[in-house]
Amino acid sequence: MDRLGRNVKGMVDFICDMEKRGIHFRSLTDNIDTTTPAGRFFFHVMTSLAQMERELIVERTRAGLEAARKRGRVGGKKLLMTPSKVESAKNLLKNGLPPREVAENLGVSIPTLYRWCPASDRT
Repeated sequence: MDRLGRNVKGMVDFICDMEKRGIHFRSLTDNIDTTTPAGRFFFHVMTSLAQMERELIVERTRAGLEAARKRGRVGGKKLLMTPSKVESAKNLLKNGLPPREVAENLGVSIPTLYRWCPASDRT
């Protein structure tokens, strides 16, 4: 059920829209049938639980990332261009070395080189 919508309102709107078109929801694994009042009630309860579970996962993830940051951990890929490499690249480019050779010497791709040393900075 949590795959159908991200929150209770979205799920209820989805089911109401389906019912207007004559389509009823029946979950085979949870034994929910929205054609009955008890089934609609159970659907709302299960939808609320799914939303709560999703929000708890988001909350725990954010808390874990914050705790990691406090311990000095930084997420993401390590940068290939260090400040010294950027400075070297700028000097090599100013001295007339072609960008392809500069990128090869520094062990980065040409797009990475251009991202850190745009052509507009070299004029």
